[in-house]
Amino acid sequence: MQVSNLNYMKFFLPVFCLIILSPSFLQAQDAEPQIKQVITSFFDGMRNADSAAVAAVFSSASIMQTIATDKSGKTIVRSEAVSDFTSFVGKQTKGAADEQIVFETIKVDGPMAFVWTPYRFIYNGKYSHSGVNVFCLVKFGDQWKIQYLIDTRRK
Repeated sequence: MQVSNLNYMKFFLPVFCLIILSPSFLQAQDAEPQIKQVITSFFDGMRNADSAAVAAVFSSASIMQTIATDKSGKTIVRSEAVSDFTSFVGKQTKGAADEQIVFETIKVDGPMAFVWTPYRFIYNGKYSHSGVNVFCLVKFGDQWKIQYLIDTRRK
């Protein structure tokens, strides 16, 4: 029995080490805190009604979209300019827009990251809606920026 366990360990230990020590695994582990900080700063900016903080996390060519249902029940995709969104944020009172997220999935490949965050949106202290945000971030130099944000919304 000990021989088979030893053989098992001789095979799987090097494979496990290769996976853990692979450059892409290590890169993703190093990038995750930075990526989370960008998204956290985005939502902190919303809560603080700080349009400049929200704008600072977006790239210069960012896209924002929402998946919704029209009055006839068809799925539609609405686009919103980042400048319109930051203007909305700046007009809020501090604490009015509170999006509560969970970091569920983060995937990194070089200068690109994908983040899946289920959320609940509380507006003026009352539940408004929930859904999922999907962020695509790009690393420009040493800074991660939101390139694309799309979400779903439901009551």
